[in-house]
Amino acid sequence: MSTSAPVRFDRGHTDDLITFLTAAPSPYHAVSAAAERLEKAGFRQVRETDVWDSTAGGKYVIRGGALIAWYVPEGADPHTPFRIVGAHTDSPNLRVKPQPDTGAHGWRQLAVEIYGGPLLNSWLDRDLGLAGRLTLRDGSQRLVNINRPLLRVPQLAIHLDRSVVSDGLKLDKQRHMQPIWGLGEVHEGDLIRFLEQEAGITEGEVTGWDLMTHSVEPPAYLGRDRELLAAPRLDNLLSVHAGTAALAALAGAEGGEQLDAIPVLAAFDHEENGSQADTGADGPLLGSVLERSVFARGGGYEDKARAFAATVCLSSDVGHAVHPNYAERHDPTHHPRPNGGPILKVNVNQRYATDGAGQAIFAAACERAGVPWQSFVSNNAMPCGTTIGPITAARHGIQTVDIGVACLSMHSARELCGAADPYLLANALVSFLRG
Repeated sequence: MSTSAPVRFDRGHTDDLITFLTAAPSPYHAVSAAAERLEKAGFRQVRETDVWDSTAGGKYVIRGGALIAWYVPEGADPHTPFRIVGAHTDSPNLRVKPQPDTGAHGWRQLAVEIYGGPLLNSWLDRDLGLAGRLTLRDGSQRLVNINRPLLRVPQLAIHLDRSVVSDGLKLDKQRHMQPIWGLGEVHEGDLIRFLEQEAGITEGEVTGWDLMTHSVEPPAYLGRDRELLAAPRLDNLLSVHAGTAALAALAGAEGGEQLDAIPVLAAFDHEENGSQADTGADGPLLGSVLERSVFARGGGYEDKARAFAATVCLSSDVGHAVHPNYAERHDPTHHPRPNGGPILKVNVNQRYATDGAGQAIFAAACERAGVPWQSFVSNNAMPCGTTIGPITAARHGIQTVDIGVACLSMHSARELCGAADPYLLANALVSFLRG
């Protein structure tokens, strides 16, 4: 048992992470919250349909639930390489179907589809809100966030299923996960009319929607010394927030310090279901943005090839802290712990993209920042998850290193990490992005 003193850190960073998580119940809200922070640091939005110029400074592109932001230092050559922090904005949850109004036996319910791989039991008997984006007849979009108890997926009482204690909980994704939100008759269009009223939109104007549930219980420090953070969507808004903070800090250092690479934040959507989307890591967005940045500075194919060859990406996503109740599920010699610093994720079968050269790059960045770090590898008998790292490396030919923060309860509606680790990760990312 450790007797070490609580880790000291800048609690202001984690306080801001809590604010960010609360403001970002959907990928669309996450990119909006990140863009707001970047705007305050002097970044400006550029549109994919516009002609891009060669001016220095911070710029960003938003496409749906994805954001790519970069800072071009003064005097950057067309072949200047990039330093990329990759992350993702989506989290496993319950998402509203195209015909959402349903119910039975006097209960009004919503028809939902399972997104990604959530721990379904964590969504039971939890007060849920609803958030996402609404698309109007004229093609414009409006964010909506009902951040109050609106929905609930009720668990069956133990009196009606005594075997749950001995046999474990068994949930059917279709029959058992439809949330209730009231009593009475079901009327088609009820949900969208309700959301139009909440958002101040004229009835009948909403013709499309991307909506998802979220826990309305706010993030909170946990433990005797408040050294832990319990929160939703740590996977992977923790990394999005850290990358945003790191990029903004570099741009804000005397208007942008001398950099030998162009720092980039790539926050993708749809990682939880394979990244195969126009806003996912397996889509064209990152490559298009990087190429256009090269071309806008007067470069050609040769400059792009030179820039990509010297580019490095840190794919930052949460990983598994050693679980005290299930330690046998972890590799016996690799036990990442909360507040031990960011983790380097390794898998020789390329579920993670890290190799020895990448490890050295990450170790050097942490050393410069004075940040401790840990190694993570899966137990050989357990299947290993994956990230945007191998996709980024293979799609763009970019050296990629997988890192993250150790947490418990990954893919739960509420996850747990060390309260100091987000701050330590952000400092390591600043060091890395400096080049």
